[in-house]
Amino acid sequence: MKRVAILISGGGSNMLALLRDMGQGGYAEPVLVASNDTAAGGLQKAADLGVLTAAVDHRPFGKDREAFEAALAAKIDAARPDILCLAGFMRILTPGFVRRYEGRMLNIHPSLLPKYPGLHTHARALAAGDTHAGCTVHEVTAELDAGPVLGQGSVPIQPGDTEASLALRVLSLEHQLYPAVLRRFVAGDRTLVRLP
Repeated sequence: MKRVAILISGGGSNMLALLRDMGQGGYAEPVLVASNDTAAGGLQKAADLGVLTAAVDHRPFGKDREAFEAALAAKIDAARPDILCLAGFMRILTPGFVRRYEGRMLNIHPSLLPKYPGLHTHARALAAGDTHAGCTVHEVTAELDAGPVLGQGSVPIQPGDTEASLALRVLSLEHQLYPAVLRRFVAGDRTLVRLP
């Protein structure tokens, strides 16, 4: 059975969706949830589900991203994951870290990539007058939010939508899309998943 590690920075709602789906589907084993923030709410949620957790606070490392990533990688590698899922992990990774896990690292992003890489995706979609927004699961490459797309889901933008209301609908879709892509990825299937 494939071993999965998940990286988070906050409450970990996508992490929970992945953990629950792995628990119900039995297709992979969660072996670690790690964070760059010792106070990340998702760490306790993972521990409550019996998953090993670890935290490496990025702040003491200052601008030395490589040193932070080396400490984080030591925690990850100790758990021997086959697949690494970024789920709201809010650190830009160096090319060296990406190379270390290349071909087995996934990320979820709250836009219909290649539209709106980076931050403030919902505000940018609203400002552009888009009719749809959504989310994308992609393989992680050294270029930010630019790896091969493995899954996308879209929601219509409704009259009167705010950044917050749109974010809530997209997040609900993320919780469906990420597990669906992980199931396929574990089986070696990289064909595109589309929701709904």
